[in-house]
Amino acid sequence: MLAAKLVDNIWATRKIESLNGLKLMLAEVIEEVGEGQRLIVVDLIGAGIGDRVIICQGSSAGRIFEENVLPIDAAVIGIIDDDCKF
Repeated sequence: MLAAKLVDNIWATRKIESLNGLKLMLAEVIEEVGEGQRLIVVDLIGAGIGDRVIICQGSSAGRIFEENVLPIDAAVIGIIDDDCKF
């Protein structure tokens, strides 16, 4: 898992059918390892720009949807509380 900050929305008017209805966002890693790296993530919990979030990557991200395994590499799985310090 990674800690990241959501920095923008991603809009893709043309994409595969299984991604329709999913909210895509641009996240910037804020941990020392990988800091500054940017990822496109699927937001499943309603986080917004500026939120610090927890991201899972790899096959775990695609398995979040129990009925289907989707072709996603990163997903927001939590919002970090404001009083947490790294």
